[in-house]
Amino acid sequence: MSASANPTPQRPASSFAEIARRYALFVLLALMLVGFWRAQPAFINSANLFSILQAVSVVAILGVGVSITMSAGGFDLSVGSIAASSVMAASYAMVVLQMNATETFLLVLAMGALIGLANGLLIVKVGVPDLLATLATMFLLAGLQLIPTGGRSITAGMALPDGSTAKGAYDPAFLILGRSRLFDVVPLPVVVMAVVAVLAWFLMERTRFGRVFYAIGGNETAAHLAGAPTKAYRLWAYIISGTLASLGGLIIASRVGRGDVSAGNSLLLDAVAASLIGFAVLDKRRPHVLGTVLGAIFVGVLLNGLTMLNAPYYTQDFVKGAVLVGALALTFGLGKRKR
Repeated sequence: MSASANPTPQRPASSFAEIARRYALFVLLALMLVGFWRAQPAFINSANLFSILQAVSVVAILGVGVSITMSAGGFDLSVGSIAASSVMAASYAMVVLQMNATETFLLVLAMGALIGLANGLLIVKVGVPDLLATLATMFLLAGLQLIPTGGRSITAGMALPDGSTAKGAYDPAFLILGRSRLFDVVPLPVVVMAVVAVLAWFLMERTRFGRVFYAIGGNETAAHLAGAPTKAYRLWAYIISGTLASLGGLIIASRVGRGDVSAGNSLLLDAVAASLIGFAVLDKRRPHVLGTVLGAIFVGVLLNGLTMLNAPYYTQDFVKGAVLVGALALTFGLGKRKR
């Protein structure tokens, strides 16, 4: 009997391994929820779950921006500084310049887009590598945001460097973004995160615009030879990332109600971690919006659960690192046979 008459049957073990890789983080997230619930029943109540989502909302929004630049073959290290600068800029606009909420929103979002444009021009026009360009921007913004106030936080009635007193205050309409709830249940930052995630997912996964990003990230030369305006797309990637980072800064400013100079200190690492953990979601092995948001929620659930179990605060960075290493090992180690 010929070999063609006896086709080799598919091995169930391979299918099981592939399914395990695709849904491993979903399973681990479900197991964590059940485990923390069993250990601390208050963990599963709706107030705590929405608290987790609210805590990760800014990280997820910044992570979506990072994943978009990564999909185009870049890497935006300036998102944390853009968010922190946006906190200070929003506070300065209202407290010192006495702008209202609408003017402040437009000003800060435009600032984020312009910083993203500057990053993109440094990379595609000047030829500075992505990591170096955005790293330089990160340091520049870290110092620049402190100059207008002489290194002090911004609050109503603060003394200005020239000796005068600031006469403005936070617009109550501005505080709605960070402090209000939809139907008195869902925090508004969670709604903003969901809207950003859905729009970005549709853009990246269901439009030609998004598919070109992935084509550029896969092989920029081939994408250019195929007719894609690769430089313009890379510019757009950094503009989107900068705008989303400034949106995250606006949420922080509206939540804390002051321009805190320490705001956004850990946002960069958390956003990058969420983006990289997302590589393992659905076995994509590439940056994608759904994976980034799930990565942020995964870390948020883990840290919240450990906090409720009275785990020491100084173990949090170790836990985040361990999760990241495990996700990358799952993506690039256990699945290497597939490549």
